[in-house]
Amino acid sequence: MSKRTGEHGQPPLRIFVLDCEALSLAVRGDRKMIAWLDLAARGQAEVVTSPMTVVEAYDGRITEQRWDWVLSRLNVADIGKDHAREARRLLADAKLHGHKYAIDAVLAVIARQQKGQVTVFTSDVDDLERLVPDTIVVKKV
Repeated sequence: MSKRTGEHGQPPLRIFVLDCEALSLAVRGDRKMIAWLDLAARGQAEVVTSPMTVVEAYDGRITEQRWDWVLSRLNVADIGKDHAREARRLLADAKLHGHKYAIDAVLAVIARQQKGQVTVFTSDVDDLERLVPDTIVVKKV
């Protein structure tokens, strides 16, 4: 991956994209995931996910206050018809289909739109690597 610089020669912004498992870990208080959220809270990174991922990660055992705390530290990307079309094309290009890959495809679209050093945290490394370019790091959680 090439190193791009941001404004005024600063290193590019680090962007962390969370899948369901990564978001679930954050909500459950996993230390590594909380450390990534803390970087975002200090302005050293951005954390983003899809609205579908927030729904998928729902766990009734977690308090609403805990959810609110985690969600206050990340961006939930707006998605619409154009994003859905792009996700559908990604699935077709990767020869994937069905509900098993739908949320991954939307997350890949979101990751592709980010400006900076993008890392996707996921439990589905193989699936996401098929949907994002090599410039995006895919890391197992």
